[in-house]
Amino acid sequence: MTVRIGVIGAGWIGNEHIRRLTHTVTGARVTAVTDIDPARAAEAAEPVGARVLPDGPAVVAADDVDAVLVTSWGPTHAEHVLNAVAAGKPVFCEKPLATTAEDCLRIVEAEQAHGRRLVQVGFMRRYDTGYRQLKQVIESGRIGEPLIVHCAHRNPTVPETYTSAMAALDTAVHEVDVLRWLLDDEIVSTQVITPRATGKRFEHLKDPQIMLFETAKGVRIDLEVFVNCQYGYDIQCEAVGEEGLVRLPDPAAVAVRSAAQHSTAVLTDWVGRFRDAFDTEFREWIAGVAAGAEPTGPSAWDGYAATVITVATVEALESGTVVATDIKPRPALYGGIA
Repeated sequence: MTVRIGVIGAGWIGNEHIRRLTHTVTGARVTAVTDIDPARAAEAAEPVGARVLPDGPAVVAADDVDAVLVTSWGPTHAEHVLNAVAAGKPVFCEKPLATTAEDCLRIVEAEQAHGRRLVQVGFMRRYDTGYRQLKQVIESGRIGEPLIVHCAHRNPTVPETYTSAMAALDTAVHEVDVLRWLLDDEIVSTQVITPRATGKRFEHLKDPQIMLFETAKGVRIDLEVFVNCQYGYDIQCEAVGEEGLVRLPDPAAVAVRSAAQHSTAVLTDWVGRFRDAFDTEFREWIAGVAAGAEPTGPSAWDGYAATVITVATVEALESGTVVATDIKPRPALYGGIA
C-alpha cells in the first residue's frame, strides 16, 4: 500500500522530510500540508500535489491521511501528537516529543489508554550505520561490560539566538537518546562543568560545556558539547568496557596527499553527517505503517526520558550541582530501551 502522509509544519525540516518522502522513500505520498504560514504551506504542498489544510486538527482528521508527520514549532508538538493518538493514527514527531515532562506523560498516558504504540520520535542516530555497529559490538559482549563512555558533539558555529540551555535541550539531546539505547540503561543523574570559555562565542553563551551522566548500572558518561569549535561538525563516541573498547567511525572520506600534507575532509553540518540515517529512519517507519505494525523506533517513553534528562541538565548547569533525573517507572507498553 501507499501510506498517505499529512505534514504539520512546513519549515526547513518539514520540507526536507517532504522531499525525502517523495523522492527517496518508496511507498509514501504526502497528501496534506499545514503551517502557521499558509503561503509556506502552499509552497511546500504544490510541488508534490498535496492539499493545503487550515490547521493540525484538519490534517489529523483528513480521510486521505493515514499517518501524521509533526515538524512544527516544538511547543506545539504535544497538541498534534495527542490529536493523532486520539484519532488512532500513527504519528512521527520530530524531537522534542514535548517541551515539558508533563506534556510527554500526557502522550504516554494517552497511548497506554489506546492500548498500542502509535508514536515515534525523530531521534535519527539510532539509524546511523556507525551507531548500529557500535550497538552490535556492545551487545555481543566483545568488550565486556561497558564502564565509561566518552562523547563529543561539536559544531563549527551557532547563531546569536543560541542559548546556553540549548546545549542540552537541542544539541546534547541526541546523545542522551542514543546513549540510553546503546547501553540499554537509564541515565539517573547529570552534572555540567564549564571550562574556560572560547573567545569565538557570543558573550552570553557558556561554551564549551562538559556534561557528566551516570546510569542506573553505574556507567559514567562524559559529553563535550562545543558549538563554536570552528573547524567542522564532529561527532565522537567511544565506549570503554572491561575487555576492550569500541569507537564510532568517522564518516568515510578520501585521503588526500598534496603540498607535503596528508588530509581528509571534515563535514560542516549535521545534514550531511546524518542524511543516510534520516533516509533509513523514514524507510523503516513507512514500512511499519504500511504493514500495520507498531513502530520500533524511539517511543513516546524515550521522548519523555530525553526531555526529563535534558531539563535536569539545564538545572545542573544553572545550579552547579549534581541533579537526579527522577524518571518515573517505565510502563509495560514500552518494554526496554533497546
